[in-house]
Amino acid sequence: MSQPPQRLPYVAAEAITPGPMRAEFERAAREGAPRPESHAIRAHVPAVFWSFANAWNDTFVNGVCDHALKELCRLYVSQAVNCNYCGNQRSLKAQAQGLVEDDVLALLDFEKSERFDARQKSALRLAEAMTWGLDSTDTLWEGLKAHLEVPQIVELGFFIGLTMGQQRWNRLLNLGHGSFMGGTTGGLSPTEAASQKAA
Repeated sequence: MSQPPQRLPYVAAEAITPGPMRAEFERAAREGAPRPESHAIRAHVPAVFWSFANAWNDTFVNGVCDHALKELCRLYVSQAVNCNYCGNQRSLKAQAQGLVEDDVLALLDFEKSERFDARQKSALRLAEAMTWGLDSTDTLWEGLKAHLEVPQIVELGFFIGLTMGQQRWNRLLNLGHGSFMGGTTGGLSPTEAASQKAA
């Protein structure tokens, strides 16, 4: 099955001049999550590019809630909204903190899985509620407050909203890995990295 057409063009590569924006593109190519292709869409409007990049780095890469927990939620969202572009990316930082591919495979059935502890399940319930528009229940909030401090819940909720919006947008754009700054596989899932190397 062929890849559907990409809906918006990338910014011209020559528009990414040496400096902070070029450094962020190089980081994306090296580490992924996000990859350079989605950056190359946002870069049409530098304010959009930096608004996203700064929020991403402040609340996903860094922040007050542990990174691997946020990566679980990001990957849950990508599976739930069917964004294969985002779902085939992995945070190298989260992998270094112990996140493995078997965790990713169990995400959509996290409630029944023994792979996740109570803290992880409480965070995934928040991602589930936000993604599917579920009701705000006492059970949801009691679980979150039992395992996370208020600032961690705030950051997690903000980050889930940020990544959910971007993943829904990226899915509609029909982005493909390796189509901007090709030849880089940083931050790709093992299956996607192998596919890129074979291409």
